[in-house]
Parts: sequence; structure tokens; C-alpha cells
Amino acid sequence: MSTSPEPLVFPPDFLWGTATAAHQIEGGNINSDWWVFENKGDSSVAEPSGDACDSYNRWEADLDLVASMGLQSYRFSIEWSRIEPEEGRYSFAERDHYLQICKGARARGLLPVVTFHHFTSPRWFAERGGFEWSEAPERFARYVSFVAETLGPEIALACTINEPNIVAFMGYGFGAFPPGIVNDFERVRSVNATLLEAHHQAVTALRNAPGVFPIGLTLSMAELIALDGGEEARDDFQEMMEDCYLRELQDDDFIGVQCYTRFFFNHGGLSLGSPGTRSTPMGYEFWPNCVEATVRRAAAMTGLPIVVTENGVSTTNDQERIEYLDGALRSLHRVLREGVDVRGYFCWSLLDNFEWAFGYQQHFGLVSVDRSTFVRTPKPSADFYGSVAKSRTLGGAPRWRESS
Repeated sequence: MSTSPEPLVFPPDFLWGTATAAHQIEGGNINSDWWVFENKGDSSVAEPSGDACDSYNRWEADLDLVASMGLQSYRFSIEWSRIEPEEGRYSFAERDHYLQICKGARARGLLPVVTFHHFTSPRWFAERGGFEWSEAPERFARYVSFVAETLGPEIALACTINEPNIVAFMGYGFGAFPPGIVNDFERVRSVNATLLEAHHQAVTALRNAPGVFPIGLTLSMAELIALDGGEEARDDFQEMMEDCYLRELQDDDFIGVQCYTRFFFNHGGLSLGSPGTRSTPMGYEFWPNCVEATVRRAAAMTGLPIVVTENGVSTTNDQERIEYLDGALRSLHRVLREGVDVRGYFCWSLLDNFEWAFGYQQHFGLVSVDRSTFVRTPKPSADFYGSVAKSRTLGGAPRWRESS
């Protein structure tokens, strides 16, 4: 009698993909607030983005990589600072560039998942106050409308804003994103509200555009654990980072869950791990089970279908990446088995790329990129993930156990 575990089978219409963001891979986004932020003399960013992965010129090679893995979808972002480099002046050529990426994806059998804001804004917008500006939602929606006027018929799913909670918290609480403000949590909450309004106006703009496609935003979430005395700190963090968004998305078509780890809270506040926990180079606990905790919570709070639009791990040991992905996909399968409406999973990231304040020191990619030649080399994890996606089956014994 066989003692092998039963293989885990995923639904036939489940969407498998991988994701990138424009500023992290394109290179040369000189008109963005992030370019300014990372190139300041007193910048806290480890190194500037520079040429990144040169994906602005090598996007076809990137699409070929996604297709070669046997995935069905590619999530990428539009760089607003290319589309509208000066206030009210739009580039038809840049819009056509992103249209060609959508068409190139479809020509390879890949569904384009388009994100309209992934952490970066035009310089002129930042100079107006960014998402503290009273006109920010309207201006963002105007840009979205211009892009969707042409891209709409090609879009498979639309993500309005990537992790708006991180834009607010890292920009005004932790100071690691533009504009680099520290510990001003009233401004974090105010910017959260403006980003939420920008999302709602963008949804309206997209629904008025050509094409028919589901629309949502993506939210950074974590499994949040309150230790003795940490309940109030956990609840305050959960409200500021998650609940203030999750309560307001009922009119969307889906919610994108983006998760990497779990956080602990004690009487002193937030902790990235507990003593003795296994950690990653990002300082996160190695905890792939965060998928089921965050997906369950997002589904319960919103009642919406879920797409896991980001999940992955930073590591230079690719066998560890395979271990993490195996654990994450088993975690995902548990919520599917419970009947939670999860439509897809996107591994972060396709490429080792510019990881914001960490520069090029973190490695999330299924594919490595030579920093001088830009040669792409798929890792064993790309084969592992692609084999699961192609077969829609995860077999064998678990590679990760909670006690490890």
C-alpha cells in the first residue's frame, strides 16, 4: 500500500502567474518621485535603481520567460511618470508601449493583469503634495482613464493601486518611501483616506472605459498575532493597515491579497518575529502559512473573490524558495478546500530586481538577472513553480513544516 500523500489538485480555471512592477524592472524612470528619493545625497535607499533590469527594452524576453514556465498570466504595472511626465501632458507613444506589452502577452497565451500605480508617482504630482493633495484622486483617475481608453480591450484584470497601505505607512510612518516622513501617523491615516478615494475614482474611470474586466486593488496583509498584552497594539495596526481598506471595497470585483509573513504584537508594539523564529534576509519570519490566514480574513471582511496577487520570499538559496512556495501553495489549497473563492496566485517576483529601499540586495526572483549584461537565468524554483502551474497539481511530501 502506498504511503505517499495524496496530490493536491487545484481548480481547472485557477489562474497562475507571476508579477513585476515598472520601476523595479524597467530602468531609467527619471520623472518619478522614487528616482528623486533614491538619488538624494542623504538618501536612505541602499543604491539607486539605475538601469534596473532594462525591462523597458527587454519586455519581450520577460514575456517569453513567463510563457516558458507554463503560466497563464503576467502582472505588470504602468509607470505613470512615463505616461504623464508633465502635468496634463500625456505621451501617446508611452501608452502604446504598454499596449504592446498587453498584446505581446496575449500573443503568448498570457492574460495581462495591469496595475496602474505601483508605489511611484510623477515628480510634478509629488511636488503638488502627492496623495496629500486635495486633487490627487481626480488627477489619478484622469491618468487611469487616458491609459484605459486604449488598453481597456486588452486587460484581463485591473489593479488600481498596489498596496496603498504601504504607500502611506512607509512614506509617512516609517520614512522608507517618499516623502520620507517618520512617525506621523495622523498623516498616514489621512493619506490612506485619499488613496482609498483615488481607488474609487479609478474604478469608476475603468468601468467607463472600453473593455470588460474585473477591477480591484491589492493590499499588503500579514498574519497578525497578539501575544499577552499586545491586543490593543495589534488591533490599532490592523485598523490602520488593513481594516480601513477592507471595509470599503464591497463594490469592487475582487481583492488582491499580498502576503509574505506574520507579525507579533506585545505590550511594546510590533515585532517581526518571536525569539528563535527562522527569518529571511528581509528580516521577516519564514512563514508561508501567512497565505491562508490573510486570504481567510480578506474574504470574511469583504465578501469578494480573492486573487493572491503577490507572495514569495527573498533568499539567495533557491531550494529555500522552493520550500517556501511549496508551503505557501499548500496553505492556499487549504482555503480552497474550505470553499473560499480564490481565483488565482501570482508569485513575486519574475525577476531579481530593485527592491526599493533595499536596492539590489534582496532576491525574490524566479529568474536571476546579471547586473551588467542583463542576461536572465531561470532558477530551479521557476521549474518547480511552472510544473505546479502546468499540472495544476502539487504532489509529494511537504517540504516545509512549522517546526522547522
